[in-house]
Amino acid sequence: MVENVKVITIAVFVTLLSSICYGEVFPYRWVYVSRSLRNDSDVEDIRNIAKTASESGLNGMVLAAGLDRLDRQRADYFRRLEQVKRICKQNNVEIIPIVFSVGYGGAILAQNKNLAAGIPVTKALFVVEGDEAYFVPDSPAEIVNPGFEQYEGHRLTGYRLQDQPGVVSFVDRNIVHSGGASLRFEHFGDYEHGHARLMQELKVCPNRCYRVRCWVRTDSLEPEGCFRVQILSTDGRYLAPWNPQVPSTAGWREVVMGFNSFHYDTVRIYMGAWGGESGRFWIDDLSVEEVGLLNVLRRPGTPVNVQSAETGRTYEEGKDFVTITDPSLNFRFDHEPPAIEILPGSAIKNRERLRVSYYHGMAVNSGQVTACMSEPEVYEIWAKQARLLHEHLAPSKILLSMDEIRAGGGCRACKERGLTMAQILGDCVTQQVRIIREVNPQAELFVWSDMFDPNHNAHADYFLVEGDFTGSWECIPKDLVIVCWYYTIRRESLSFFSSLGFRTLAGAYYDGDTLENPAGWLDALNETSGACGIMYTTWQNKYDLLEDFGHLVTSQDR
Repeated sequence: MVENVKVITIAVFVTLLSSICYGEVFPYRWVYVSRSLRNDSDVEDIRNIAKTASESGLNGMVLAAGLDRLDRQRADYFRRLEQVKRICKQNNVEIIPIVFSVGYGGAILAQNKNLAAGIPVTKALFVVEGDEAYFVPDSPAEIVNPGFEQYEGHRLTGYRLQDQPGVVSFVDRNIVHSGGASLRFEHFGDYEHGHARLMQELKVCPNRCYRVRCWVRTDSLEPEGCFRVQILSTDGRYLAPWNPQVPSTAGWREVVMGFNSFHYDTVRIYMGAWGGESGRFWIDDLSVEEVGLLNVLRRPGTPVNVQSAETGRTYEEGKDFVTITDPSLNFRFDHEPPAIEILPGSAIKNRERLRVSYYHGMAVNSGQVTACMSEPEVYEIWAKQARLLHEHLAPSKILLSMDEIRAGGGCRACKERGLTMAQILGDCVTQQVRIIREVNPQAELFVWSDMFDPNHNAHADYFLVEGDFTGSWECIPKDLVIVCWYYTIRRESLSFFSSLGFRTLAGAYYDGDTLENPAGWLDALNETSGACGIMYTTWQNKYDLLEDFGHLVTSQDR
């Protein structure tokens, strides 16, 4: 009975939307599908999606399926890809591959991890003991009251921010990780923003790398994942956007993360919940330590420099010391960094103090790692993938996955170009277009909007980027179709790109429970010169509204 009511409600909603969202039927009516093609079930999922899409008036499938790492796929992958091609052809649904991501650099890093964007560390201290040089922290970083043992009532000593002591945050002497006290948070859902946070300001050395640890315990914390540890500069820039993915209920577990201080000498370490609704959690045993050579990158654009701290003499890799690498390079802070191995006959002396400068990679959010847009090897990899893509799929349309580029501009490869980050990004996309059109001159190319939109991510002080993306929209080919996807600013974005002469397509839906989002996009598209399409965009594999979406976007009156 409930299910029938739900179906009737959706049908009525679609009917109402169809009566108000009128305009032309756009030529590109797509659905987004992400499948690895590692299992036959992926093919069956695509079969059902393609059938529904076709019967509902859609004519394209943007397919995320590892299509830019074809040289690393197994034989069974290509068997399934051929099945998908036949399924889409039978349903008159065109395949539009999505490829060449920089912000989510997994396809590039699968070829070479060292192609990650590099963040500089300057003059970290190492001291020689025998045949190795070991990192010695010389940073002022030191947490005050790290074990929460000092307090007055329920207010901790040494912390600049503690949300509502005695109301939301409580010194707990019974449940602790170690020592005599922890800090418990509860009742935060009774307040507007659901804040349950603790913050301490910390002195650091600029351009150094640090590891943060704390212990967390949760009890029915909702929503799951609302616990975060964040590092901000004093002017509000996020230096370590990281999601530790702490479960709603879990015993004591260590959260380990890291950050680079960039040019700042003071940072703010926050931990707790933002937007918490219910449940409880505890924090204990906060620590910060400077680390050296953790996740060090080795490629032409990320050299390592080892100098004598006393004389400034530069030592030679391969002659004075063994080539430096991090054998556990994983862009996280959960392992120990390497020492420097001194070679026989080295000019480096025992007990000598060394200053070491290098570049490291770093994951953000839930593991996202950016690739470097200035390293030539990246484009060699893409050129090979473009040829393979044309050989196996020969698509007439391709979506460039150039969104959310969270790092870049800091390594020598970027700096020696003498370009702004907007120009580096524009050149990267221009080269991607050239690479694809060398194998298919007629290919029609699309790109996500955010990194070229001043209303969105095309600005300065963006995540871990050194430089400014402002003006990136002036540096890309004008025949690209821009796929706008930020619903709240849809009119501003569509109007902006249209005014520059770009055609536009809307990335709509985004996993809601109704079609209000696509209806809003259709209204905006109908007001936009050069608008050519709309896509059902799901990141949670929710296709329940796909049929209704198709009917909505094809039932226009003019």
